[in-house]
Amino acid sequence: MNEHILVCVAWPYAKSSTHVGQIVGAYLPADTFARYHRMAGNHVLMVSGSDEHGTPILVDAEREGISPREFVARYHRQICEVWDKLGMSWDNYTETGTPNHYRITQDFFLTLYDKGYIFKDTMQSPYCPTDRRFLPDRYIEGTCPFCGYTSARGDQCDNCGHTLDPIDLIDAKCRLCGSKTSKLEMRQTEHFFLDLPKLQEPLAEWLAQGKEHWRPNTLAFALNWLKEGLRARAITRDLDWGVPIPLEGYEDKRIYVWFDAVIGYFSATVEWAEKQGTPEAWKTWWVPGQTEPPTRIYNFIGKDNIPFHAIIWPAMLIGYGNRNLPYDVPANEFMTMSGAKASSSRGNVIWTRDVLEQYSADTLRYYLSATAPEGRDTDFTFDEMIRRNNDELVAAYGNSVHRTLTFLQSKFGGVVPQPQDLSEADRAILAEVEHGFEQVAHNIEQCHMKDGLNAAMAVARAANRYLDEQAPWKQIKVNREAAGTTIYVMLQVLSGLRVLFCPYLPFSSQKLHGYLGFEGDVSKVSWKLETVPAGITLPSPAPLFPKLEVPAAV
Repeated sequence: MNEHILVCVAWPYAKSSTHVGQIVGAYLPADTFARYHRMAGNHVLMVSGSDEHGTPILVDAEREGISPREFVARYHRQICEVWDKLGMSWDNYTETGTPNHYRITQDFFLTLYDKGYIFKDTMQSPYCPTDRRFLPDRYIEGTCPFCGYTSARGDQCDNCGHTLDPIDLIDAKCRLCGSKTSKLEMRQTEHFFLDLPKLQEPLAEWLAQGKEHWRPNTLAFALNWLKEGLRARAITRDLDWGVPIPLEGYEDKRIYVWFDAVIGYFSATVEWAEKQGTPEAWKTWWVPGQTEPPTRIYNFIGKDNIPFHAIIWPAMLIGYGNRNLPYDVPANEFMTMSGAKASSSRGNVIWTRDVLEQYSADTLRYYLSATAPEGRDTDFTFDEMIRRNNDELVAAYGNSVHRTLTFLQSKFGGVVPQPQDLSEADRAILAEVEHGFEQVAHNIEQCHMKDGLNAAMAVARAANRYLDEQAPWKQIKVNREAAGTTIYVMLQVLSGLRVLFCPYLPFSSQKLHGYLGFEGDVSKVSWKLETVPAGITLPSPAPLFPKLEVPAAV
């Protein structure tokens, strides 16, 4: 039975282009997952967009002397260019600056407010007299009171994961001008708060049921949050850039970026439905009881976003009412850059577009998938990316493809041979391919992308061993029909490999799709072994992957 799979991916901040830490943390796993499920015959919708609000954008736009809208438009274009080069298969990639998103965010706000889940209160908010502005959480830096990390920010400590309020920080300072605590002022200001304590009990019930498939770190993080007791969190800020508060008297305040960004999953689905000319189609994905089996919503994120997706967003959905909750929150750990956490604001990043200017998208996709930080942090190095490209993509997978297809051209004129009776070895390698379909599918469905890629590569290595053992270049000297059978079997194996690798490596899979005589988009084929028929003439091939000699400076 076909399932409905809604793939919701974290919204990149339109303050910079994307870096490889973000790609491996959320975007590439989501794309692999979505591509597989489409090939498996499921109904898939993958959505996200550029997060365009918040004071950091306002500050940087002012610094450049341009409007915030011009500023985010530049980076939205850059982000979209990366998606195109990387091969991201979005169904809808949008922005938080659309009228649709504003309308839906304000509806969420008013519904939660009317139901008593949002209330007004005053709070002490840090104000920098030097910069003459209230400071957003991310523009305050100090020492974490929980772990002692000296570069914690006003909303969260990236070291221990605790969420914070600016007043919690020790030796806090303004990140704009560097003022110490003595120069920061705490001013009284009125804001709206999400009443998380009122939603703690239904959240606890939800997290206690059917979460066995969640990653242990993600579930433990969420449960620890509940154990500590939820606190109300301010969802508005003193600024003039963002979604306006839909109540009179608050024209100088805006809905806080973390509140409106998660609503983007819903608003992007509504926008998609309208673009399709079926404005009510969003209900299929978000209203309970619309599909059987029920729609499964997956939120692909990095681990620093766990609180917002495992606690706050589900709380908002519960409070709003009659909406599907996330089925899974596959949160990856961090990919560090030379041992330090990737951070665009601190300059410790490798920009994706720079990598893609020098290396193929599939080389980057393979390396990031093979080293994904699914259970622990991993480290990005160009040397390791090149080694994996040469030792694995080229030597294992690409080698079996090229040897088979060039032999077919040189000895059979490119015509697929008619096979004779299959030997035990022939049947064994075909059975290995069929088993590969089961293994890769199982792992991707469990959000174990790395294990799925390893299972596909195991088939490629088995194909190389089969080719070495059968040695058609020797067979043809004494038995042309036996050599033809080996090549025929290898072509069927390659047909399977183009599908097995397609969710991970769409560009090379498309090339192999053509080399094997297939037409159309390989991403549209079914998740099964499709026969390359005997008697057809295949085109001359080129290597699937380039061998990389020297790491280029990025």
